[in-house]
Amino acid sequence: MKIAIVLLLATVAYARPAELEEDADSVELLRNDVVHGDDGAHSLDFAADNGISFQLSGQEGEDGGANMQGSYTYIVDGEAVPLTFVANEFGYQPDSSLLPVAPAFPHEIPEWVLEQIAFAEQQRAAQAESDEE
Repeated sequence: MKIAIVLLLATVAYARPAELEEDADSVELLRNDVVHGDDGAHSLDFAADNGISFQLSGQEGEDGGANMQGSYTYIVDGEAVPLTFVANEFGYQPDSSLLPVAPAFPHEIPEWVLEQIAFAEQQRAAQAESDEE
């Protein structure tokens, strides 16, 4: 739950438009629902009139951790940007159209890399020959 609150505060701080920095009271809270179940389940649903929102649901794990999933929307250059995430034993895994994407693999290997590989193979073969002597 602490992670969710930190993420929420970071998102709100990052996404706040410059004109709201002087008058933060102008943002109206539309929704702020927090639920803690007796079984370790928890959820958070937050929304403000400036387009920022945050939803989270999760379950506390047996080892003290928690498995969570959720989404939030923040504003970048006047445009709402959604982000979904899962946080579990494999870490925090965000998904958004603004996140960079690695190039598809296999990609073409540059010639200089192939030359270095060939050189390393020659060096290994030469070392193997000298070890045999």
